[in-house]
Amino acid sequence: MKTLSHERGTRFADLIDQTIGDCFDEMAGKMGDHVAVVSRHEGIRLSYGELRQQSDRLAGALLASGLEPGDRIGIWSHTNIAWLLMQLATAKAGLILVNINPAYRTSELEHALNLVGCKAIVTMVRYRSSEYLNMLRELGKARLPSLETIWWIDDADCPDEAGAQRFSDLLRFAPEDNASLQAIRRSVRPDDAVNIQFTSGTTGLPKAATLSHRNILNNGFFVGECMKLTHVDRVCVPVPMYHCFGMVMGNLACLTHGSTLVYPAERFDAEAVLATVQAEKCTALYGVPTMFIAALNHSRFAEFDLGSLRTGIMAGSPCPVEIMKRVVGDMHLPEITIAYGMTETSPVSCQSVTDTPVDKRVSTVGQVLPHLEIKMIDPLTGQTVERGQPGELCTRGYSVMLGYWNQPERTREAIDAEGWMHSGDLATLDAEGFVNIVGRIKDMVIRGGENLYPREIEEFLYTCPGVLDVQVVGVPDKHFGEELCAWIIVTPGTALDDDAVRDFCKGRIAHYKVPKYIRFVDAFPTTVTGKIQKYRIRQIMSDELGLNEQNTA
Repeated sequence: MKTLSHERGTRFADLIDQTIGDCFDEMAGKMGDHVAVVSRHEGIRLSYGELRQQSDRLAGALLASGLEPGDRIGIWSHTNIAWLLMQLATAKAGLILVNINPAYRTSELEHALNLVGCKAIVTMVRYRSSEYLNMLRELGKARLPSLETIWWIDDADCPDEAGAQRFSDLLRFAPEDNASLQAIRRSVRPDDAVNIQFTSGTTGLPKAATLSHRNILNNGFFVGECMKLTHVDRVCVPVPMYHCFGMVMGNLACLTHGSTLVYPAERFDAEAVLATVQAEKCTALYGVPTMFIAALNHSRFAEFDLGSLRTGIMAGSPCPVEIMKRVVGDMHLPEITIAYGMTETSPVSCQSVTDTPVDKRVSTVGQVLPHLEIKMIDPLTGQTVERGQPGELCTRGYSVMLGYWNQPERTREAIDAEGWMHSGDLATLDAEGFVNIVGRIKDMVIRGGENLYPREIEEFLYTCPGVLDVQVVGVPDKHFGEELCAWIIVTPGTALDDDAVRDFCKGRIAHYKVPKYIRFVDAFPTTVTGKIQKYRIRQIMSDELGLNEQNTA
């Protein structure tokens, strides 16, 4: 008898039927003096009780500033205590936190803030060469009509800015009487929207995936269950907060288990991670494969004592077998887990557990999480395929997003009438329920854990003077897994070179979206019907550059 590729998760624990604020406060009531978060680069440690107190003050201050439940407020920053406080405070105040990627530049920022109608934003002043306040000033009120308030995260060498306020002042002038906050908290429901994250599509600019308290609170909890987190665990989180990896799998997995969050740096730094694990005696470590590779290959790796480590998560892209062996052995992570998902599913649909055999951790992305349902379907017919056969992975259950903000048609394209979220990924399901991702229906490129969609980059490059036509593909890369390559047809009579294209991209799109390889061609390979064959472009470039997959393992 044929068995179909359809699997339901277990129900060993009930779904959490609370808001993020109520769930956190309940845990804080139990764990008052226990350390909730350590931000090494800021020199800050907060107990659960202190984090509760500060998040309450911030929630009250946000409401006192004129924001109302349902308003969208952006957070544009690398990892810091302010980010965590904003995550908790907005949830308590009934506001919707909008994650802005720190790599965004003016074009992407303008699109993101206007798509969801952000009324306020909390931002870094600058980071390295990125001037965040200057970018907001450049766009101005005319191009950001809904944006009313800017709070900047204090920086000692930044003077007070006209039209912007200090984040520390927001906390300082929080109302003493939080009666209005308590009234609003009683009205917030688990199914209310609490977070918006931007996810690129194959048909244009990033879409705004809207997630509820129920979505991300429960996903964080069950991710933590897969690692068997408890109050004794100290989790090193070097992945960014603007992704679900940091704010859900990191923050919410820890806070639902009474564990301690440990932030090693503003953004990933291999040496800071190693030093933090040793100094803070971390028991868990997160990262995409390139992060683990960077740590393993660091010149001072052998100097650090990582013996406290036990578990963690590797996600974002497939992990090579030899790297997994080194992570388990050299980094003392015998119970490391592998996770798979997408922003639209909060994000994790499948994950291995602490005792999953190593061969399964390398060859699969684990099994479906509790209270979720997955199936693999024929992309053409929609019929569920037999086990072992590749099909499009679809997820149904509590984790499926509310939808794309103000984009009902895009939502219907992603979530069918029966509630299945279509991933666009090809996968197989074995007899034991383990899932293996075998390919992508879409043209998505995964560069160091970042999901990049060629169509978005192509549409941007079309605006570059001299570009007549362009096709973007991913090519293999030893370090990042994949890199972007653009084939460009130049407008007749126009002079254009690599440097001109890259100069056009600078400051307008995120650095990781700028193609590493640029080729100027007279035509693209096509089928007899004129359809462009992107796989041929990838193959030609891989051969030309000596980047065949077998040479990148």
